[in-house]
Amino acid sequence: MIVALAGGVGGAKMAQGLQAALPPGDLTVVVNTADDFDLYGLRISPDLDTVMYTLAGIADPVNGWGVAGDTRNTLAAIARYGQEPWFSLGDQDFATHILRTERLAAGTPLSAITRELSGALGIPTRIVPMTDDRVATLIDTPAGRLEFQDYFVGRRQSDDVLGVVFTGIESAKAHPDALAAIREAAAVVIAPSNPIVSVGPILATPGMRESLDDATGPVVAVSPIVGGRALKGPAAEMLATLGHEVSVLGVARLYDGLIDGFVIDDLDRDLAPALELMGLRVLVTATVMGGEDDRRRLATEVLDFAGSLTLERTATR
Repeated sequence: MIVALAGGVGGAKMAQGLQAALPPGDLTVVVNTADDFDLYGLRISPDLDTVMYTLAGIADPVNGWGVAGDTRNTLAAIARYGQEPWFSLGDQDFATHILRTERLAAGTPLSAITRELSGALGIPTRIVPMTDDRVATLIDTPAGRLEFQDYFVGRRQSDDVLGVVFTGIESAKAHPDALAAIREAAAVVIAPSNPIVSVGPILATPGMRESLDDATGPVVAVSPIVGGRALKGPAAEMLATLGHEVSVLGVARLYDGLIDGFVIDDLDRDLAPALELMGLRVLVTATVMGGEDDRRRLATEVLDFAGSLTLERTATR
């Protein structure tokens, strides 16, 4: 069993590559839920849905999120009533959110709902929310504290990030299936997701770090920063305004003490010795993922790298 920690488009791509490279049922993806929010009375789980649609092979190939070929008739009707939509939702998205909200109102845990929805889409991979409890990412900016989707979508990430708060995280409980999978996994892969607002909430959920410390297999992270830039999203800007180095070194320091290996792009090859001085094993390869074949290729390389770390562990015991 392999476990991936994921959020956003980068996490979904890595998960798809791992799913393709592994036998059916051998992958568990633990997904960030701190950017979940309510809109039009519906509970929306952007990262869960992006991972689910991607693993089902129905994600929009251009945006990386939403359903390929989806229509926007519902949003157009909302606009006709004078309410200008600010968050893009397709009509098939609405079906997902309607069913999720209905089941939540009936008392069904988010994890069980996710299992039902992903099963209906024929996904062989187990997708587990980091917690069934409600948590939320808040972003401190010069304009004040913003809800994550307001900052990320509504204001197009235009504000400097001065701080990040995960409300409700102290009392949240990590999902037991996630904890058990991490402890028993042959390897844990931290996907190339934003380390602050995608992976950060997962690691901040009580019990997660302890399970990673107790993991039987190695923990390997794939850098979301390539050549000093983020391929998608505000990770680079967040690192800078929060005082972190915008490089693979900056990301590695955020994961200090958690990971055994780090996967970086060929563009960052010169930084590999500095990472090794931090006690990390380093794989240098092409980390920019294009289509499905490229995602599978990277996933296979990451799995082989993790396997080599397992052999090193065995040899030193």
